[in-house]
Amino acid sequence: MGGEIVAPRVDSVKPIRRGAAVARFSRLASARRSPILLSPHRGDRPARTVRFEDVCIEAFAHVLPERVVTSAEIEDRLAPLYQRLRVSSGRLEMMSGIRERRFFAKGTRPSAIAARAGERALAQCGIDRARIGCLVHAAVCRDFLEPATASVVHHALALSPGCVAFDLSNACLGFANAMAVAGAMIERGEIEAALVVSGEDGGPLVEATLRRLLDDPKAGRAELKRAHASLTIGSAGAACVLAKRGVARSRRRLIGGAALVDTARHELCQGDLADGFGAPLMETDSEALLQAGIALAARTFVAFLEETGWSPDSIARVVTHQVGTAHRKLLYETLALDPAKDFPTVETLGNTGSASMPVCYAMAEEAGFVRAGDRVAMLGIGSGLACMMLAVEA
Repeated sequence: MGGEIVAPRVDSVKPIRRGAAVARFSRLASARRSPILLSPHRGDRPARTVRFEDVCIEAFAHVLPERVVTSAEIEDRLAPLYQRLRVSSGRLEMMSGIRERRFFAKGTRPSAIAARAGERALAQCGIDRARIGCLVHAAVCRDFLEPATASVVHHALALSPGCVAFDLSNACLGFANAMAVAGAMIERGEIEAALVVSGEDGGPLVEATLRRLLDDPKAGRAELKRAHASLTIGSAGAACVLAKRGVARSRRRLIGGAALVDTARHELCQGDLADGFGAPLMETDSEALLQAGIALAARTFVAFLEETGWSPDSIARVVTHQVGTAHRKLLYETLALDPAKDFPTVETLGNTGSASMPVCYAMAEEAGFVRAGDRVAMLGIGSGLACMMLAVEA
């Protein structure tokens, strides 16, 4: 059928061989190693690694919008374009695996979403908010260029004047980066506890994308293809409280992780405010991004296993940045991980940006999918390209 996007072909990504990986990393796990904090990775892989001894995760919390928008509804709005290009309906869900996503009410600010999630996380953990020494807002979305959206959240949560507040932006990877930064501050003894929040609302992006496609009489199959990723975006809020062991009540530990970047691929996905739309627009080479992202994840995973001493089989649960079902399938195949260890949310939430991974963890924990003592791998990939993987002992 005319205009259909074929399933992405990823020929260059070689999967990790399970037997070799398990044997290799079992040997590494038995070796005595000293703690490492934000150090260059040893060996021939230039990864950055992080290791924590005294950082606990007190709570994960999430908020979801009430408004549900199906992929079928989005395609109904695109009917004039589909008819002109002779494109059949159903392709959006078929290619992404996303049946629906959620949007907040028009005018909802990222700070309001983040503050709601933060309030829930603080209520769950019971740590006095006066002990929070750092607040990081790590979303792609923000209220304005300045001041930092974190300052609005800080005020809304009535945090202390001694609690530093700043934004950390790194596309969909921001939340994982913020957890590592806050964890390092706790590990060094600078603060006792930290709060990481994210407020993502994909509604304006999806709306602007639809308007652009429908208003442009020259929009063709190439434009529709580049807009595909934008139409998968959803909305959510997330928060995480981290605390120093001794202050923390939870036994859930942030163990460490690894990070790599491939900035030669920074042009594969770019978004910015567009003239005449009053909202962001994004263009993505989805197939190339999938290839490059999975390849980067494979390299990062090797460093992650070396740093933690874990093996693919010793990981009990996996929480990922949810992009689409094709991405999920290929990621698990490449990393030699059992898909049954995953808690998928993308089918009903879409791609919620930086909130995706923490929302997935929170929902998995609420459902009893993640249990005390589980080794949980949090796998994040963001445009740029950047990858960070964090190890959690639940």
